[in-house]
Amino acid sequence: MTNYSILFVPALLLVTAGACRTKQSQSDTTQTTEQPATVSAPAFNADSAYSYVDRQVAFGPRVPNTPAHVQTGNYIVNKFKQFGCEVTEQTFVATTWDGKKINARNIIGSINPKATKRIFISSHWDSRPIADSDSLPANRTKPVPSANDGASGVGVMLELARAIHQSATKPNVGIDFICFDVEDLGNGEKANKDFEKESGDVDYVGFGLGSRYWAKNLHKPGYSAYYGVLLDMVGAKGATFPKEGYSMQFAPSIVNNVWQTASRLGYSQYFIDTPGGQITDDHVAPNLIAKIPTIDIIQLNTVTGSFFAAHHTISDDMRYIDRGTLKAVGQTLLQVLYNEQ
Repeated sequence: MTNYSILFVPALLLVTAGACRTKQSQSDTTQTTEQPATVSAPAFNADSAYSYVDRQVAFGPRVPNTPAHVQTGNYIVNKFKQFGCEVTEQTFVATTWDGKKINARNIIGSINPKATKRIFISSHWDSRPIADSDSLPANRTKPVPSANDGASGVGVMLELARAIHQSATKPNVGIDFICFDVEDLGNGEKANKDFEKESGDVDYVGFGLGSRYWAKNLHKPGYSAYYGVLLDMVGAKGATFPKEGYSMQFAPSIVNNVWQTASRLGYSQYFIDTPGGQITDDHVAPNLIAKIPTIDIIQLNTVTGSFFAAHHTISDDMRYIDRGTLKAVGQTLLQVLYNEQ
């Protein structure tokens, strides 16, 4: 999750009407909101997910154009292959808001790649190169370890892939795990102003570059999905996930299904039934460009309008990662996937 803390200033929470009037998707007809959790799903192993987060962090900050970035990408590719996924890598050169060129790759691990009905789960896997929100000025030019802000979502996806691979029963849909690169780059204030100025064209801001590249260059010709789920900051202790604003705009029935599933599983203290702000995140491009209804599971404090305490600081390390939160998110998603018919 990159430069969105500025969006919690009330005047900046709302994006232009042009973006908000984007065509509604087919989400209301692809997923019911009252579907009972009667299908048996495998167990999500929180210890396993935790280890995948820890391994990513151990490589060092995953800043593009660094060895840690390359090594972590290779690790993710190898893990998805180990869990029986067909892996596609999208390599591209991205240009940041200040004109820098960076080598990037999106990584997609696919289960049941020939299935017509598909759902994608996504997260960004890169690290922010500057800890611009750190309380100590000397730290603000240092890279962020990005344990919660990125690695937690990838850790959940890897454990989802492992659990499905090792289960005797499989979901009735194809699943694509998409690791977006170059999300955590750019200047937040400039990005937000540009977003408002362009009124819905999301091809100009200096963050979310990987998701926009994927939305314009889908990893398979003619690719489509019934819906997608973005995971952003899903591993911190005591995390709460309100219903993010764009998610409710583009795919309300998907949001309601996920939150109701979480409630049935006993995770309503995490998935809270309350509105959240509109966050310009990696789910925007899939909605606006690829026209795939996509929701965002993102940690937000509904009282303060803030992210977790270590957001964009050098303290975003394994101390913030909580197995209980990983379990709540992962088990909910497994149940949602296994409920699909």
